[in-house]
Amino acid sequence: MVGDELLSIGEVARRSGLATSALRFYERQGLIASQRSEGGQRRYHRSVLRRLAFVRAARSVGLHLDEVKSALDRLPQSRTPTRADWTRLSRAWRGRLDEQIDALGRLRDDLDSCIGCGCLSLDRCRLSNPGDIAATMGTGAMYLPPRLRQGAGAAGSA
Repeated sequence: MVGDELLSIGEVARRSGLATSALRFYERQGLIASQRSEGGQRRYHRSVLRRLAFVRAARSVGLHLDEVKSALDRLPQSRTPTRADWTRLSRAWRGRLDEQIDALGRLRDDLDSCIGCGCLSLDRCRLSNPGDIAATMGTGAMYLPPRLRQGAGAAGSA
């Protein structure tokens, strides 16, 4: 590897838009790899930028990090995902995207009524959730489509 192909963690953070803590986390999770300089500093091959873009795209689809890792594990660590790789791997995500689109459409159409948070403070909730029956179904917004409940809070996390 030519020295100018290696980037410091700060440079990768700047170019990827991710915090250095996220880069270290992704490295611990096995999503990216670095090597150490003589002084012990992390150095990343330039190809890590495409891997990080892949991670970001997969996370925006709603994949969990273990699913992203599984996809990236199918590629050699030293090779960046190509367009063909992305096409092959993303085909498996089409069903998930269709479910999310459907769930978001239902949510959009039902926004003028209670979304099932279990709160009895809205007048409409007395009709949609009499006696707080949603509480017996579990925690959270139980009337949201399952696809939206599953991803709650996960999409924005590292």
